[in-house]
Amino acid sequence: MSTIPLLVCDDSNMARKQLIRALPSNWPFQVSQATNGLEGLEAMRQGLGQIVLLDLTMPELDGFGVLAKLREEGLQADVIVVSGDVQEEAVRRAKALGAKAFIKKPADPMQLAEALNALGIDIPLNSTPIAPTAAFSDLPNVSFRDAFREITNIAMGRAAELLGRVLGVFIQLPIPNVNILEVGELHMALADAQRGERLSAICQGYIGGGVAGEALLVFHDAEINDVAKLLNTQEDESAKLEMLLDLASIIIGACLNGLSEQLNINLSQGHPLVLGQHCPIEDLIRINQRRWKRTLAVEISYSLEDMDIHFDLLLLFTEDSVPRLREKLDFMID
Repeated sequence: MSTIPLLVCDDSNMARKQLIRALPSNWPFQVSQATNGLEGLEAMRQGLGQIVLLDLTMPELDGFGVLAKLREEGLQADVIVVSGDVQEEAVRRAKALGAKAFIKKPADPMQLAEALNALGIDIPLNSTPIAPTAAFSDLPNVSFRDAFREITNIAMGRAAELLGRVLGVFIQLPIPNVNILEVGELHMALADAQRGERLSAICQGYIGGGVAGEALLVFHDAEINDVAKLLNTQEDESAKLEMLLDLASIIIGACLNGLSEQLNINLSQGHPLVLGQHCPIEDLIRINQRRWKRTLAVEISYSLEDMDIHFDLLLLFTEDSVPRLREKLDFMID
């Protein structure tokens, strides 16, 4: 069997490393890597992607854009989407644009082998993937930040799938930001992002397996009425507040469950609480400044397609949680 050029296109070092490791060992792949959609397209133009393992959420050009460009330019490639965005609409759109298969992250080696087999090149389904040798491209180095960003990306994708079903809309996913911030820096980041707006915020604590923190979900008051209309919620304040608490429970719960599953820990979740309602971000910070010290902060923003509605989610892990998270991620990386 001749060498098969295979391209792994994903902005996450961890995701690329996991995918390369999951490849069946008895296929004669020549593996190349791309860190965004534009790099991936250029690699395919150079003939490096007879088979492409493609992420959807990437900078520069996302996976949907790559698929559209492939069709526009008439480039020949068998594309298998491997994504944390598992919304039914994401799967439908990817396949409508020409993807041969869709695998949710993190990719199961057996599912990946089945998807590769379906391309028409037979390999034994009981083959065991092994760590790539020199026949594969060099495995990328994975930092703590990159690894944590990747598992967060997967967790937020699962939360988006549930939120999309509840609201009946397609949720647009960003690339999450992961930073370790001093409390003052966190306050400045919050203030810069939300300056001049009135907000309502819901908080939910979590703890387990040596990890603890708070999830903060921020709603923009100007958009709450539009969300209420989507859910046919009554106009009175108590009904809207109950709606916000329900949405917070859905979004935060699904995201934390996704993290728990990947890290193999059990995070117990408290009840969602109202931190502030109809207040400027400065008041929210002043009221809660003693709660937030040095922290690992993950910022996620969910946007509803074709609507001026978005939810801002902050996962705030305590400083004491970071060593345990490093230990868990090091195990996953290696």
